Amino acid sequence: MARDKSIINKHAKKANLIINNESVYSQLSDEQLKAKTQEFKDRIAEGESVDSLLIEAFSVVREAAWRVLKMKAYKVQLIGAIILHEGDIAEMRTGEGKTLTGLFPAYLNALSGQGVHVVTVNEYLSKRDSEINGQVFNALGLTVGLNSRESSKDQKREAYAADITYTTNAELGFDYLRDNMVYTFEQKVQRKLNYAIIDEADSVLIDEARTPLIISGGSQNRINLYKAADACAKSLKEPEDVEIDLESKQVYLTDEGIKKAQKYFSIENLFDFRNTEVFHLIMNALKANFTFKKEIEYTVQENEILLIDQFTGRVMPGRAYSDGLQQALQAKENVEIEEETYTLATITYQNFYRLYNKLSGMTGTAKTEEEEFLKIYNTRVIVCPTNVPVIRKDEPDLTFATKQAMFKHLIKDLKELNDQGRPVLIGTTSVESSEQVARNLEKANLKFEMINAKNHLREAEIVEKAGQFKSITLATNMAGRGTDIKLSEETKKLGGLFVMGIERNEARRIDNQLRGRAGRQGDPGTSRFYISMEDELMIRFTAPKLREYFLKKLGEDHIKSRMFTRAITNAQKKLEGLNFDQRKNVLDYDNILSQQREAMYSQRDDILLQEDLKFVLSRFQYTVAFELVDECSELVRGERTVNVNMLIGRINNIYVPENSVKESDLVGLEKHQMAKIIQDQMMELYKRKIDGVPDNVIHEMERRTILQAFDKFWTHHINLSQKLRSGIYLQQYAQNNPLSEYVEESAKLFNRMKINIAFEAIEKLNNSFSASGQEQQSGPEIKINLGDLEKKDERPVINVTEKDIDEILKEIGIAPEEFARNNVEKRFQELKEKFIDDPERQRKLEIQEHIISGLMDKLDEVVAQRRQKAQELTQENMDAMVQKFGLMGKLFSVSDVKQAYEKLLAEAKPEDVPQLEVEVQVLLAIASELDSKFVKDQSGEYVMKDSEGNIVKRIKTNPDGTIKEDEIEDTEQVQTKVKIG
Repeated sequence: MARDKSIINKHAKKANLIINNESVYSQLSDEQLKAKTQEFKDRIAEGESVDSLLIEAFSVVREAAWRVLKMKAYKVQLIGAIILHEGDIAEMRTGEGKTLTGLFPAYLNALSGQGVHVVTVNEYLSKRDSEINGQVFNALGLTVGLNSRESSKDQKREAYAADITYTTNAELGFDYLRDNMVYTFEQKVQRKLNYAIIDEADSVLIDEARTPLIISGGSQNRINLYKAADACAKSLKEPEDVEIDLESKQVYLTDEGIKKAQKYFSIENLFDFRNTEVFHLIMNALKANFTFKKEIEYTVQENEILLIDQFTGRVMPGRAYSDGLQQALQAKENVEIEEETYTLATITYQNFYRLYNKLSGMTGTAKTEEEEFLKIYNTRVIVCPTNVPVIRKDEPDLTFATKQAMFKHLIKDLKELNDQGRPVLIGTTSVESSEQVARNLEKANLKFEMINAKNHLREAEIVEKAGQFKSITLATNMAGRGTDIKLSEETKKLGGLFVMGIERNEARRIDNQLRGRAGRQGDPGTSRFYISMEDELMIRFTAPKLREYFLKKLGEDHIKSRMFTRAITNAQKKLEGLNFDQRKNVLDYDNILSQQREAMYSQRDDILLQEDLKFVLSRFQYTVAFELVDECSELVRGERTVNVNMLIGRINNIYVPENSVKESDLVGLEKHQMAKIIQDQMMELYKRKIDGVPDNVIHEMERRTILQAFDKFWTHHINLSQKLRSGIYLQQYAQNNPLSEYVEESAKLFNRMKINIAFEAIEKLNNSFSASGQEQQSGPEIKINLGDLEKKDERPVINVTEKDIDEILKEIGIAPEEFARNNVEKRFQELKEKFIDDPERQRKLEIQEHIISGLMDKLDEVVAQRRQKAQELTQENMDAMVQKFGLMGKLFSVSDVKQAYEKLLAEAKPEDVPQLEVEVQVLLAIASELDSKFVKDQSGEYVMKDSEGNIVKRIKTNPDGTIKEDEIEDTEQVQTKVKIG
């Protein structure tokens, strides 16, 4: 606290200067005040620091807030604003005006043009603050955006592009994850994470720190298994079958319980690795049935399980437990069981908020958690003085033996206060507790308003009226945070708001928040807690004998004991330490995944921004090549040597063109040298495959294929890491450090993931195009006058006709569609063996073989000439050829080329036919390549198929050849949904 005082004194001097500037800035017109914003921006652009503008900028905001909102910031609010600007947590008591305080650092940091995010715990506060403060920002020429769950992508993009963006913590995190799953950089909605001001910082950064934000997709249907596991759990009894650790809320099977579970599922050993899934389902079912209580952790509405925020009592729509626990609860309550999804992207609040360049926050209570703020977020907690002294009276706790005795005394006190007309706020720790209080209030005929998970829509309205004459408000925990309870003059005279706490909370901070609802801005008020030995905190942290002693000693009475209050405070400290350890433990493990996540997302952004992905593909090809070389290594006399023949067999005509890599190319080389040679040929094969495809289409295919490989194996890595983490604790039984083992194993998984990504991307891109790297020859039948063919060697010239050829093929049993060199040679060999004793027939076969062989040699020569000519074609020749066939400006198909050829052939002179045949072959090769890669219809639509012929991508082009981004259909793009674990 001594350090806080020195910091406050330093900031107070600046606050005084700002207040003294009022006489200067009040003389400026509205336009002059607004012009200051552009002046500040220009000065920053010229090299001035944002810090150097603090006093001037805050003076401008103070004057603008007074003109627009009729609110003039107090000195303590200015001190709080300076704390926020310096990247610390400002602890400001309830009612001290945190909303106005946030105006100042938001304005100052927005001047840099890099964006400011003001984060709230719910959308009501986000909308309210953006509307109130937005008036001031707009008056000063800054733009304000509101990001909500219902916002479209364009609306979100517009909100984040504003100078200052108001948003909820969950939506901010989900937008970050979704941005790292897009296929074009333009689809992103967020800018870089610059500066965040978090309202109710303790709730976001402490209470929800362990909460992972999860984007999930896909599904695995195990509904019957969930039902079976639930039935098994319901058949078990406590304590003979299960043991419950109340302190940690864990459930364990006893030896008897293990036997019953094994019998139920007809398995011999529940702990056999083959029964891992069954064991996992049983443990989730046990948690759901023995430690999760309806109306405390969750509620059921409209045949759906809805989770309850343990710190606010609010229902959390859209949130679900992960790892099958949500399905276990659904089975328990006999509601519809959802299919279990797998995690596609995840991040905890802890790691997300540490991505910001600067982080700050404000809250009513955070000092008790300063160690955690400092260690995790590197932010100090500075306690701001109140504008006027707090005169609230905090009475000692009343401790009862039973809840019944506590409620009886509570109603007695309430009637006395209500008769006086004094307003009362009753705070409970759970929905169940609030409903118990409600039943007692109804029996006593006391009128009251209630806020809990079942009735939270009128929350702000109810809280605003909680300070009126004779009002009784029942709230679950800290419902209504962010809304002030204002007293009437009449209730101030009666002593102000009386706050009654039912049970102590797990954290002292939450108790302090409840107390702080009374006594705002120097108002009178009182607080008192009602505790029973049957409260959850007491059961967890006191011995049964002590509870029995209190029951005998007290009966219906109660005690006020400072010693007992200290014991409760110590129990809270112990629990706070336990929770901190758990959050720190989560962070230690998540730090590993966080480093890997940042590396993956950075590479993903590089791929989105690169105009040519050939360099990325070459890196992938080298990775694949090196891995194949390594896989073909054998241990010979204690040394690993590469089996070159095996390697060539693995790559030939699969990863490289046929026979492009020979044994002599690789013998005697190091592994990396072999990999480089193979990689060069892999690129050669790939270039042949994509030849003729429009650049923009192939770039889109490359980008999507690479990114989907990234996402597929990153998702797999996340899920493997979660499984690894869930079982890594067993390493401690082998005297190993679980965290160290996790780091090592996770690194191995990450390296394997990168190799898998390379293989997936290369193989998918190769298989998406023609099956081999050879040029394809297809088109109309080319008529050859066999009478003109002659084979010049020592044998006599033989003139044959087309009819002769047909008769020979018919006689030897070769159908026209089977006419190929290997089929012909095989058939002649079979006939020679068959007629080995018939010299005359042997002579005839020899002549026939000579004729057919000569024909095939001539055909090969013609094809070779055409290939050579095709390779020598320039772009000008190609354009002239396309123009000649009437195909210019058109993405032509094989049928287009054939039709044009038939038309030209009918009009061609005999001497022009050979050239025309060469040209048609070139154009047919291009068109058939396109048809083998994509199926294209008249609307300019490309369809990409997998190896089984299923359509996996559909890309539409505009008449000018550009891609219609919004109309891309991609079955490999996983459908997602969000949840908070």
